[in-house]
Amino acid sequence: MTKTVEKTDALDLERKFSKIKPLLKSYEASVEASRCLFCYDAPCINACPTSIDIPMFIRQIMSRNVEGSAKTIFTQNILGKSCGQVCPTEVLCEGACVYNAMNEKPIEIGRLQAFATDYAIKKNIRFFSKGKKTDKKIAVIGGGPGGLACAHELTRLGHEVTVFESAPNAGGLNTYGVAPYKYSNKESQEEINYISQIGFEIKTNHKIDSKSLSELEKKYDAIFLSIGLGKSNKLNIPGENLKGVYGASEFIHELREKEQKITVGKNIIVIGAGNTAIDATVETSKLGANVTVVYRRTEKEQRAYYFEVDLAKVHSARFMYLTTPIEILGKEKVEGLKCIKNNLKFEPIKGSEFVIPCDMIISAVGQEKMVDFYKNISGLKIDSGKVIVNKDFQTSNLKYFAGGDCVNGGKEVVNAVSHGRDAARGIDRFLMEKVSS
Repeated sequence: MTKTVEKTDALDLERKFSKIKPLLKSYEASVEASRCLFCYDAPCINACPTSIDIPMFIRQIMSRNVEGSAKTIFTQNILGKSCGQVCPTEVLCEGACVYNAMNEKPIEIGRLQAFATDYAIKKNIRFFSKGKKTDKKIAVIGGGPGGLACAHELTRLGHEVTVFESAPNAGGLNTYGVAPYKYSNKESQEEINYISQIGFEIKTNHKIDSKSLSELEKKYDAIFLSIGLGKSNKLNIPGENLKGVYGASEFIHELREKEQKITVGKNIIVIGAGNTAIDATVETSKLGANVTVVYRRTEKEQRAYYFEVDLAKVHSARFMYLTTPIEILGKEKVEGLKCIKNNLKFEPIKGSEFVIPCDMIISAVGQEKMVDFYKNISGLKIDSGKVIVNKDFQTSNLKYFAGGDCVNGGKEVVNAVSHGRDAARGIDRFLMEKVSS
């Protein structure tokens, strides 16, 4: 049995998927900012992959200079708004806050960051403009956070930039991958519009293949790869092709694209215990499903952040550890998942097989790396499916630079932003040193 979320449920959906971290009001931001100790050699700065001067922007909020605060953030991280809301601040900047050592609540850095940047975006306050023209052209493949950060920085440096995005909308994870109760479609598009106003072009519905790649190499002076990861990995067990089996990334993509107006099962099993698995768990729970998470390792070994798991438990998700799926049961559509208990060495325990009835399964066991795409690029070195780069994010094919998931295998939005920004500076050095030599 499945449950269809109809258009008439719009208000209910809005309530269920409302922000878990709402934007602060002005007085709330001032009060929270006043708690900051403005540490010398602040550990929160070192914990931020983009090295935002966090005490500075918080001090600016406290002194009611919100515009200046936004500029401090955007100078280091042009996607500061989304990073303030979708990134795991609990284990990054807030996790490093000295208040933790005092058994006190850390400063809500993420929410303060979102407050200041939202202010600038809503008022369309512009801090940066296109740099002096260099006559250099750069193609950015992938319009996610890394690609947008790279395009913005390159444009500031005076280069002509075109972003090629295969999806109908740019934004990558922020548009299609993160849970909607963290960041909405509307917010993602507002942020993209704000960033792109500096003067670079975004071409959506534009998939790059071997032929078009060859054309880009002729037309552009450098190319930045920010293509992320591919489809969800297969489970490689019988019954995987039955109706009702979904890859987690594809499911979340559809959920975001259709703004939560989708059909879900009544009893759902999520296989895996990473952050994507937990996002899918919470999302389907909010849509009314009973969700069971199946994971072959122990609770301590799950890759999802503790606060994400706690959120899933609040939504009544059930967790089954040391459990391996061995077959998906059903005739034409999913009817159940056959599992076996395993020990710490992942060895099956004889006679421990059991079946969990369900009408939908979401597989969240990682995503494919884009190895087939990389084969189209001459001389490009990869290792374990990841592109090898130097300190300037330049690949073994000197015309190509790369960053984000295709380099680190899949981390946070803020890591991709950091890569994109620094790769842009590396591209600028590479191109302009050739000009001056």
